[in-house]
Amino acid sequence: MPIFEYKCADCGKEFEELVFNRDECPPCPDCKSDKTEKLMSACKFTTGGGAPDMGDFSSSSAPATSASSGCAGCSGGNCSSCGS
Repeated sequence: MPIFEYKCADCGKEFEELVFNRDECPPCPDCKSDKTEKLMSACKFTTGGGAPDMGDFSSSSAPATSASSGCAGCSGGNCSSCGS
């Protein structure tokens, strides 16, 4: 839905409004002034309930992933540390 951010030139209030005509500037909801201008909005979105728990990978004994056949110290499985 087209929700835009606006600022009132008279009272300084910033507000969001659902507007179908992108050239329209709605009146201020507080002081009812028609002197409003559209603001440049920052992109805001969320992808879920927060960042995933990545655990503690500060040690060199991180577990191997299922995508690789070696240890966490190598990516192909042919290093001397894992013997693969």
